[in-house]
Amino acid sequence: MARAASEELGSEPIGKLLVKQAVPASIGILVMSINVLVDSIFVGNWIGAIAIAAINVVLPVSFFIAALGMAIGIGGSSIISRALGAGNKQKALKTFGNQITLTLLVTVSMVALGLQFVDNLIPAFGGKGAIFEPAKIYYIIVLYGVPFLALCMMGNTVIRAEGKPKFAMIAMIIPSVGNLLLDYIFIYIFDWGMHGAAWATTSGYLLCLSYIVYFFLSKHSELKIRWSDLGLQQSILKEISALGFVTLSRQAVTSVIYLLLNNILFNLGGAPLVAVYGIIGRMLMFALFPVFGVTQGFLPIAGYNYGAIQYDRVKESIYTAIKYAAIVATVVFTILMLFPAAIADLFLSDRLDLPLEELQTNAFVLEHAPLAMRLVFAATPIIALQLIGAAYFQAVGKAIPALLLTLTRQGFFFIPLILILPYFLGEVGVWLSFPIADVLATIVTGWYLRKEIATNLVTTNA
Repeated sequence: MARAASEELGSEPIGKLLVKQAVPASIGILVMSINVLVDSIFVGNWIGAIAIAAINVVLPVSFFIAALGMAIGIGGSSIISRALGAGNKQKALKTFGNQITLTLLVTVSMVALGLQFVDNLIPAFGGKGAIFEPAKIYYIIVLYGVPFLALCMMGNTVIRAEGKPKFAMIAMIIPSVGNLLLDYIFIYIFDWGMHGAAWATTSGYLLCLSYIVYFFLSKHSELKIRWSDLGLQQSILKEISALGFVTLSRQAVTSVIYLLLNNILFNLGGAPLVAVYGIIGRMLMFALFPVFGVTQGFLPIAGYNYGAIQYDRVKESIYTAIKYAAIVATVVFTILMLFPAAIADLFLSDRLDLPLEELQTNAFVLEHAPLAMRLVFAATPIIALQLIGAAYFQAVGKAIPALLLTLTRQGFFFIPLILILPYFLGEVGVWLSFPIADVLATIVTGWYLRKEIATNLVTTNA
């Protein structure tokens, strides 16, 4: 029964299979995104706009360490998908065991370093002035839970590689729902402020890990590893590292972008402008959930069929994924263009008894957020090609092109743009950097993907 779940990746119609994989992934990402969104709304309304800015400062550090788990997960899951497609279950088991060991070793070490240099990291990422103290409170508590999050991210990709998207969806929903419930209890009822927001987040990570451990110990998983599988194997580590480095590089660049943006925006408009980006950042996570869901659903399909040398199915999965993702991206784009002010207003309290400084901050955010949102999401309808194209090379184990295409948007285009355009255009230059980088990266990815399909996906499996 468990074996048949992975074999479906190589036999069911691509359209049906992509929906089957992408819908649970999208729902899981949606719930996680709603968690981030509502968490920010709770924090903004119950603590204040500066608290949103504080969390925005901490995210790149904690997410980078957690991304180590995601990198190990996606790198190893690519191997697992292809190994299952080729009928090599032993390699899949050994890979999973190595993922567990490597995730624990790396993330615990990084957390120790992160705690050691807390007073240096927070200001470097824009946590200055009034932002520093709430950011430090949130940072320390959340960092203790980051190894749990890293293991969750790693385990979730493996569940999806087994062809079990519904279980992966549940694993994403559990910490989100738990976090929101605990937000209400810790922040609103207990009045713990930033401490409450941080403990709710960390507790959500632990709930997620508990469920993932249950899945792999239950009859639902076909990956029943032994203690010997946990021993590190150099050849597998090399392959995990090469493919996982793509994801890690993406998150490393994202962290650098947060560092640059928070500092640039702080210099342009102080903490209120950092709070504007805090809202934009949440919408970047939330609004694009269906596009990311299609991308996540596409990965195991492409990897399995590539391993099984069914190249016609690989090509069909590419085209279908791009079409589906483009449709939902256009819907998202339309909503964001029509209602940016209403969306921004959700994040802030409208109570008239707030301190004058906080009322002024809220007014600033509401004035600046709508234009920022429209500019940042201006190229949303075309990003499907860029995301699916980069994901394809990672799915089939081609680490170098996957790395280059992943870094194209954020590293090669976006970072130079945010360093140059604000110098001439100020705040608007920051927001314009987003769509310009999207357009340039999509052009490059489209050219490279077309060349790959024409030259390397030409053999049909009879």
